[in-house]
Amino acid sequence: MQKSTPLFTPVLIAGGLILLVSFAIRSSFGVFQIPIAEEFGWLRAEFSLAIAIQNLAWGIGQPIFGAIAEKIGDRKAIIIGTLLYAAGLVLSSFAVTPEAHQFYEVLVGFGVAGTGFGVILAIVGRASSDENRSMSLAIAAAAGSGGQIVGPPIAEALLAVMPWQSVFVLFAVAILTVLLLLPMLRAPSDAGPAALEETLSHMLGRAFRDPSYTLIFLGFFSCGYQLGFITAHFPAFVTEVCGPIEPGSLLRGMGVTTTSALGAMAIALIGAANIGGSLLAGWLGKSYSKKYLLAGIYTGRTLIAAVFILLPVTPISVVLFSIGMGSLWLATVPLTSGLIAHIYGLRYMGTLYGIVFFSHQLGSFLGIWLGGRMYDAFGDYNLVWWIGVGVGAFSAIVHLPIRERALPTPQPA
Repeated sequence: MQKSTPLFTPVLIAGGLILLVSFAIRSSFGVFQIPIAEEFGWLRAEFSLAIAIQNLAWGIGQPIFGAIAEKIGDRKAIIIGTLLYAAGLVLSSFAVTPEAHQFYEVLVGFGVAGTGFGVILAIVGRASSDENRSMSLAIAAAAGSGGQIVGPPIAEALLAVMPWQSVFVLFAVAILTVLLLLPMLRAPSDAGPAALEETLSHMLGRAFRDPSYTLIFLGFFSCGYQLGFITAHFPAFVTEVCGPIEPGSLLRGMGVTTTSALGAMAIALIGAANIGGSLLAGWLGKSYSKKYLLAGIYTGRTLIAAVFILLPVTPISVVLFSIGMGSLWLATVPLTSGLIAHIYGLRYMGTLYGIVFFSHQLGSFLGIWLGGRMYDAFGDYNLVWWIGVGVGAFSAIVHLPIRERALPTPQPA
């Protein structure tokens, strides 16, 4: 009898912890906007652009680090990413101009790429059995969501007792500690570096010629657009547009007395709901078509966003939107990465997912940047919301024609 493979392996545990720390730091950058802007007298857009550049650098770096991992090894790629991450944080602590912050966020973005989904999910995917892979990827994605929950409150608490520069240095030390987990990351590899270099080029050519890969690439754009816009601008949107929190309401009983506090709480609610949504998506991905699940998720996001902006914005609608959107937040990650692994195999999953993830981060950059530009131009976020609805509907449609079957393995000549 074949022995059943356990779901929780050392690779999954270590990979989840790395994602937790990496995403906790990355998700906290919005907390630094006001302290940094107030210290130097900058416009809010200056540091917002730095965060947008970080997201774009993350997207550019993801396929690069996927290829590095497949060429010289997973752990070496993580070491490089960790060192870049720490260097970007330390250098940022000395930055006194907007341009310096924006430049150093390139290093942070590449650091996130080396310690983020592309590299870690590829390791977790290869180390998982066929029956556990979808759920393992979901658990790893949920660990990243856990970072979104704990990162901003930790940053806020640290800022209460030390300057932001010291917090950046402390975060640099925190990301370096993930190197202690590297001995646990031992995933199987099918070929040596020389074979990988030759075959990677061949596989990329096959993927680029496959219409399904193009559709996956295009579909992931709206995920990034929606996540980037909401993460960067939703707290401000809630602060300015939401109706008052009534005396005697449950929110007031929880200590949420202002719309600005509600905006911060909304991001935490999204992160909490996201954990359940990611795990549910991974469980469903074991039994149902991943492309149809993805189409359903994007349809759900589109409907939730459309209904939310058509109705008056009230505290209860903000809470319901946060829970609903949060449940679909990163549910796309285990399904998209699992779909790539299913169609194109595991060996080059890191690079192939990384290229698709660039589309995600391109959308994230556009959502963050466009949100600020449209607000400055029109005084509200209405147009940006409706663009998000449109791209969400587009993503739901483009997933339907994907051919969800393994690409035939080429036979040797």
